[in-house]
Amino acid sequence: MRVIRVDASTATILLTEAPAPKVRDRQTGEIAKDAVSGEVLMTVGVVYIDEGESSLIQVAVPESGVTEGLTVGAPVSLPGLVARPWQSVFNGQERHGIAYRATAVAPGAFPMAEAG
Repeated sequence: MRVIRVDASTATILLTEAPAPKVRDRQTGEIAKDAVSGEVLMTVGVVYIDEGESSLIQVAVPESGVTEGLTVGAPVSLPGLVARPWQSVFNGQERHGIAYRATAVAPGAFPMAEAG
């Protein structure tokens, strides 16, 4: 499916869940790895706030892209953020959603308020 680049330049992104290994299979506990590099994937929970709307999202990040100094509740940056629509059938039920992925998660800053 198509990958959609997300322009987060005007968004405020706050860390809501510390990085943790992404579980590929909940029944076996298998940890997800990048299909190309084989690197372990981590997930971080964030609230993404832009243009007066907010969303809680989970973002997959390669383990090497998790920067030290992350604090829950603090702003973060997500360079290379992309969204990928997905759909699957599980137990006869069709499911769909959007998966988010970034190349890194690093401490960020609150966007500057526009001077008026």
